[in-house]
Amino acid sequence: MELKEIRKKGDEELKKNLAEQREKLREFRFKVSTKQHKIVSDVRKVKRTISRILTVMQERKLNPVMPKKEEKVVAPAEKKES
Repeated sequence: MELKEIRKKGDEELKKNLAEQREKLREFRFKVSTKQHKIVSDVRKVKRTISRILTVMQERKLNPVMPKKEEKVVAPAEKKES
């Protein structure tokens, strides 16, 4: 899952998705250890997705009023004295 997709989701949806990804990671670990799943890189992909979700959740927690990417934060213009 891409970071752009994660940022578009709401808080509740992120929590739900985080739980799903953690469960998926647990299943992959068991399958890889018992050699039922051959693609070990899937574990890494799921771990990265979990990290991305946690990062976005932490960003929202620390800065709840972040401007959207389209909005530009512009400082007020200084008055020029003639």
